[in-house]
Amino acid sequence: MQASEPRLQATSSPSLWRQMTWWVLVLPAAMVVALATRSLYLLNYTHVMSGALWTGADLFLGFILGPVMRRLEPPQRKAVVTYLVPRTLLYLPVTAVTTSTAGWYLVNWLGYLAAANPLRPWVGGALLITAILTLQGFGVLLPNNLRIYRELQRPNPDGDQIWRWNRTNLRLAGVQGALQVGIILIMAHLAVG
Repeated sequence: MQASEPRLQATSSPSLWRQMTWWVLVLPAAMVVALATRSLYLLNYTHVMSGALWTGADLFLGFILGPVMRRLEPPQRKAVVTYLVPRTLLYLPVTAVTTSTAGWYLVNWLGYLAAANPLRPWVGGALLITAILTLQGFGVLLPNNLRIYRELQRPNPDGDQIWRWNRTNLRLAGVQGALQVGIILIMAHLAVG
């Protein structure tokens, strides 16, 4: 009896809403509680946790998954993208927005934006990187992920188009990963002040 290659079975996938990573909504909820109670500890925790999840995902997608995807055969790539895209549609925007919003409140509460504060240029660098990450994420990555998801739902998806969108996303994920390393350096500097 010969071993055969595993075959991708066409199965009906659960709805997009059922596939999203809903647990990530705990972070913005915790941030709202932190803001309502003016809890610096909880706000800092929310910022660090959502930042770690956002950064970790960007680094994983850009530097680990990107090179792996380039070596997969088209049916394997389709299987990975079909599984991955719905799970990142909520996860990445929520972690990005929560990290950025909590960070903004933190620098205000801690007085880092005051003109006399020597850490203000570092905060400016973090804001610049965050702006670039946000523009790329919401302007290119998220729309491409939605296009990919919709195309994959068609009876005969255009594999070439999906690969072009995904290739753009993988390249930008690498850029995002590099920017995330930069923002980590800035955060480390701000932490030791």
